[in-house]
Amino acid sequence: MTNDRNIHILSNARIVLADAIIENGWLAISGEGIAEIGEGCPPERGEDVDGDLVMPGLVELHTDHLEAHYVPRPKVYWNPLAAVVSYDGQLATCGITTVLDSLRVWREDTDDEVDGEAMKLANAIATAREAGLLRADHYLHLRCEVPMPGVVNEATSLFVRPEVRLASLMDHTPGQRQFRDEEKLRTYYRGKNAGMTEADLDNMFATRIAYQKQYGDNNHRALVKLAHEQATPLASHDDTTLDHVEQAISDGVSIAEFPTTLEAAGALHEAGVRVMMGAPNLVRGRSHSGNIATADLAKADKLDILSSDYVPSSLLAAALTMPKFVAEIDLPKAIRTVTKTPAEAVGFTDRGEILAGKRADLIRVHVAHDVPAVRSVWRAGRRVA
Repeated sequence: MTNDRNIHILSNARIVLADAIIENGWLAISGEGIAEIGEGCPPERGEDVDGDLVMPGLVELHTDHLEAHYVPRPKVYWNPLAAVVSYDGQLATCGITTVLDSLRVWREDTDDEVDGEAMKLANAIATAREAGLLRADHYLHLRCEVPMPGVVNEATSLFVRPEVRLASLMDHTPGQRQFRDEEKLRTYYRGKNAGMTEADLDNMFATRIAYQKQYGDNNHRALVKLAHEQATPLASHDDTTLDHVEQAISDGVSIAEFPTTLEAAGALHEAGVRVMMGAPNLVRGRSHSGNIATADLAKADKLDILSSDYVPSSLLAAALTMPKFVAEIDLPKAIRTVTKTPAEAVGFTDRGEILAGKRADLIRVHVAHDVPAVRSVWRAGRRVA
């Protein structure tokens, strides 16, 4: 290795490769990429990381946490650009270097003001990117609520954006999928919108059921067609039965988000569809809505990808915890669920693993009392946190 001032060396590191760990290793960053990896002492003095873990930057495919920054309280709108910058900073300090921001592509007459704001938030993300305000690499995930009357028109205007990397087909109609038990959905809305009465819920549920009957099938076909025309990967959502699995396979989905039963998850996995589950589910030990536990799918070897969903810090915590839940899963395999596999699922071939020639998206992680702390973050070779 030449004495190049543009080379930055990390030494005395536990380096997590895609299929192994270098217990005492070093790596060299040159420009935007990983130049070299080695074991023992580096050929030149480097930054001593004191035995901390060095692993690929995390790749997040589904987080709707931006909404909490944009509407931090009911009926309180934050400046959308400021919300994006705040949210981005939280992601980066949690070790996430590539993120698909999940935006709701639908509008509904409820107290939830985040609905119908996908274009505004997409524009704010683009503005932040162009202004150099972002630490992580941001793309878009369009969450399409299939039965909603205006979803196809709104999706059509968004699908053409080059930053769109994933679209999910969702149906939260009462009595279906995640909410086959309508009382669970009522409990969810009672907690989320405390001002809703039982009569309000009755009206909402009746409207949603009517929308599903009137628009569901046609919207589903139109959204699948849009995704295929734009070569955008598709995700199914909350698959519960084998009929849902057959529909997902027919639609050509590449990812199954949060299947609710072992039967559905197993059939999807066997069909080559990558199964994605919530990291908060694994950290908490159960689903917040009573569905299949992430740990159970991991034990059955039916889990491919983790998503932080609504708690950004859960992504790293869950991956580091997984080997404790499942003896057959070692640390490299667990870390692949938040790095290499999600990257490949949406077409990123330049990141997601520590390998010479790959992009230097890296994180340094210190663990104490079973809690990880991200000490440093590099994106494309530049330290961003």
